[in-house]
Amino acid sequence: MGEVRARLLEKELGIRTAEDLLWHIPFRYIDRTKVYAINEITEERELSLVQFRARVTGVSYAGEGRKKRFTAFVSDRTGSAELVWFQGVKWIEKRIEVGREYLIFGRPSFYRHELSMVHPEIETMEQALSRRAESGMQGIYSSTEKLSATFGTKGLYQLQSTLWSLVKDSIRDYMPASVREKYGLMSLRDALHDIHFPPSAEGVRQAQYRLKFDELLGVQLGVQSRRTERLQKMGGFLFPKVGELFNEFYHHKLPFPLTGAQKRVIHEIRKDTVTGYQMNRLLQGDVGSGKTMVALMSMLLAVDNGFQACMMAPTEILARQHFATLSRMLKELPVKVAILTGASKAKERRTALEGIASGEVQILVGTHALIEEKVQFDNLGFVVIDEQHRFGVEQRARLWTKNARPPHILVMTATPIPRTLAMTLYGDLDVSVIDELPPGRQPIRTYHYTDAARLKLFGFMREQIKAGRQVYVVYPLIKESEKMDYKNLMEGYEAISRDFPLPEYITEVCHGQIKPQDKEASMDRFKRGEAHILVATSVIEVGVDVPNATVMVIESAERFGLSQLHQLRGRVGRGGGQSYCILMSGEKLSRESRERLRAMCETTDGFRLAELDLKLRGAGDINGTQQSGMAFDLKVANPTLDVQILSRTKEAAEEILQQDPNLTRPENQGLRLLKSRYSGESQIDFSRIS
Repeated sequence: MGEVRARLLEKELGIRTAEDLLWHIPFRYIDRTKVYAINEITEERELSLVQFRARVTGVSYAGEGRKKRFTAFVSDRTGSAELVWFQGVKWIEKRIEVGREYLIFGRPSFYRHELSMVHPEIETMEQALSRRAESGMQGIYSSTEKLSATFGTKGLYQLQSTLWSLVKDSIRDYMPASVREKYGLMSLRDALHDIHFPPSAEGVRQAQYRLKFDELLGVQLGVQSRRTERLQKMGGFLFPKVGELFNEFYHHKLPFPLTGAQKRVIHEIRKDTVTGYQMNRLLQGDVGSGKTMVALMSMLLAVDNGFQACMMAPTEILARQHFATLSRMLKELPVKVAILTGASKAKERRTALEGIASGEVQILVGTHALIEEKVQFDNLGFVVIDEQHRFGVEQRARLWTKNARPPHILVMTATPIPRTLAMTLYGDLDVSVIDELPPGRQPIRTYHYTDAARLKLFGFMREQIKAGRQVYVVYPLIKESEKMDYKNLMEGYEAISRDFPLPEYITEVCHGQIKPQDKEASMDRFKRGEAHILVATSVIEVGVDVPNATVMVIESAERFGLSQLHQLRGRVGRGGGQSYCILMSGEKLSRESRERLRAMCETTDGFRLAELDLKLRGAGDINGTQQSGMAFDLKVANPTLDVQILSRTKEAAEEILQQDPNLTRPENQGLRLLKSRYSGESQIDFSRIS
C-alpha cells in the first residue's frame, strides 16, 4: 500500500509488517447474506452493523474545505435514509450516481427517528451480485475512527485477502504433529485462513480453538518451566522450628479462635518453609476472613527461626492500620515492630532504618517505601505483600535486592480469583484459600435503591446513628464532571449536612485531593467515634477498620465494578452487630449494571462474585503485571471463558516439559518460539515474586 496509508495503519493499530496484519484477528463476525428493508432498521439496531439495498435519489454538499460534507439521499419501497461522508468526499462523490441502486453497509444512527449512516460502505448491485459465493460471514476487525474513514469496515478485510494470496504457501506450523493429533487441532495454515475467511460457523469455531490453544499453551509452557526452575534452583530459608513466640501467641494471645481455613493455610505455609525451597504462595481470602492473622503468625515463624519479616501494603492508611494491629497483638511479646512509609517523620524513619539494619527490628510494616535503596535488612527471611495487585511487579521484585538469597513470599488478595483459574493460569504460584469467615460475623444485608428512595435512606441512617452506629457514604467522583451524570462528593456532603443539621451529628470528608494530614485527622475522628458519617471516595476501599460502622452507602453504585463494590461492602460487618450495604443508583441502568447490582444483593460470597466479575469484564490482570507492560498478548483466548482449553494446555505443557524440559528436541523448536512469545522471557522473571 502507499506510504500514507501504511503510516496510518502503524500509528492507529501498531501494524507494521505482514505478520502483524495476519495476526490482526476479527473480534466478531457478521452475516452479509442478510439484506434489510429500510423500515426494518429500527433504533434498536443502532449498535449493530446492517446492510440494505436502496437507490440514490439525490445528493447535497455543506461546508467548505476540511469541513465539507457530502450527503446522498437514498430510498427503497419502504422508506428513505441519508448517507453522510465527512472525509474522503472527493473519492466518494465520483462513485455515487443518482438513480443507481447500491448495496449499503454500515452502522445505523437516528436523528428525530430518521435513519442515517456515516461513512457507510457502498457497492453497486452489479458488483454485489457478481461477487463469488461465500459463507456470508465477514470478520469485523478492531479499528479506529481515522482508519474507518480511510479503509472502511471492509477495507481491512480486503487487505487481508491481498495478504493471504502472498503468504498462504509460506506458513509453517510450529506445533508438533503429535500434539496436533492428540488434541484434535487443525493446521496453523487452515486456522489462519478460516479465522479471516470463514467457510462456516463451525470453521470459525475450529480455527479459534486452534489459535486459543496455541496462545494458552505458550503461556503454560512459560508458567510450568518457571515453576520447575524455581523448585530446582531457588533454595529457600529453612524454618525448622515452631518456637516460643509462635506457641505463646497461639496458645495465650489469640483474640479469637482460628477458623479451620486459617489453620489449614498456616499449615501449608509451615510445610513450605521446611522444604528447603523458596515459598511463593498466593493467599486468597474474602474481605474480613482473617488473612492478616495468618500473615502475623507466619511472620512469627520467621522471627522464631532468627529471620526478619516485612509486610508491604499499597496505601499509607492500610500500612498504619496493619502496624497498629500488629503492635497491639504483640505488645506483651518480645517482638520489635516498626513502620516505614513515604510520610514517615525523620525520627520514625531513622528508628526503622537503624533497627532493621542492626536486626533489632524484627517485623517492618510499610508502603512502597520498603523498596527504597536505603532500606537494608539484617536478615530478611519472609515477605508479606498485601493487596498485591496494587503493586507493579518491578516494585515487588526490588524486595529481592534486600537479601543475597530470596526470602519466602506470601502475596495476599481480597479480590477472589476462582481457584481453578488461579491454579491453572498462575501455576507457578501455590494457591491457598481462606473460605470461612471468623465466628460471630453476621452476613451483611445488601439492598439496591434508586434516587426516589433517598428520604427513606436518610431516615434509616438516622435510626442507625441514634442506635450508636456510624455510616460510610462513598462517591465515585470528587468534582463535578460535565460528561458523567453521577452524584459528586461535595454535593453529597452538602446534602447530608443539610439533612443532618443537628450539632450532635458530625460529618467528616475524606478523599484523595485533601492534604494527607487532614485526611488522617478525618479518619481518626471517625475511628474514635467522634464523627457519625464519613463521606468519602473509594480511598477507603481498603485499610479502614471501624467495627462500630454498620452502614455502607455507595452512591452511583452502577459506576463501580463488582470487585470494588465487594471491597467497599467489606468495610462494614467487622463488629458483632448487623450491618447493611445500600447501593444507590439512577433509574436507567444497562443490563450489565443491573446484573452486577442484583448479584451484590443476592450473595456476599466473594468467590461467586469473582466468577461473575470475570465473565463480565474478563480476567484483567490479576497478578499486576499490566503495570509494567508484561500482560500476556492474547489476541484470541480469554482465560476466563476458555478455562477448559486452559486446563488442556496445562496438561499438554506438563507432558511436553516432562519429556523435553528445555525444548531442545528438533520437533519442539517451534514450541520454544511459542513459549518465548507468550511468556515474556525477555523481561524480569516475575513468577518468583508474585
